[in-house]
Amino acid sequence: MKNPLTKLVSWQLKTGQLDGWTAYHIGAGAFFCKIFQWMDWSAFWCVMGVFIIGVLWEIFEVYIEGTHETYGTKKRWAYNTASDLIVETAMALWMVI
Repeated sequence: MKNPLTKLVSWQLKTGQLDGWTAYHIGAGAFFCKIFQWMDWSAFWCVMGVFIIGVLWEIFEVYIEGTHETYGTKKRWAYNTASDLIVETAMALWMVI
């Protein structure tokens, strides 16, 4: 019997939420948040800045890569896009707490 964490990770891999680029999104969230902190932005704007850059990046990805062409289905693309935005924004939030 698989433990609950193993089931969760398996489901995330199967639905396309976790891929090789997830770590880059986490790193980018930390990087941009730190830049914004150095610029003396408030905690709110540090997190919002990361989120806005993430949304702009995902829009750029749609025009460059497409949706179902890269991910197989639009559902997998939607899962991947949502998880990318969540992990990078969560990293920024973690840094300002």
